[in-house]
Amino acid sequence: MRQIKVLVKFGKNSAVMEKDGVLEIKVNVRPEKGKANKQVIQMVAQYFDVTKNSVSIIKGLKSRHKIIQLEN
Repeated sequence: MRQIKVLVKFGKNSAVMEKDGVLEIKVNVRPEKGKANKQVIQMVAQYFDVTKNSVSIIKGLKSRHKIIQLEN
């Protein structure tokens, strides 16, 4: 199990960057009806090469600052 701090930003293009131990994720969907959270989970799964089912948001569902948990 691994916990990751994530900062989510809205932008035209999706991107994942690591800065000072924090993942900065730019999503290109608005935070409506969980769409942005779904994209964050998908992008984190791709970044760490794991399945989407092994990624969960444990804190910050409605915040730009999130804590993500990875199950191995």
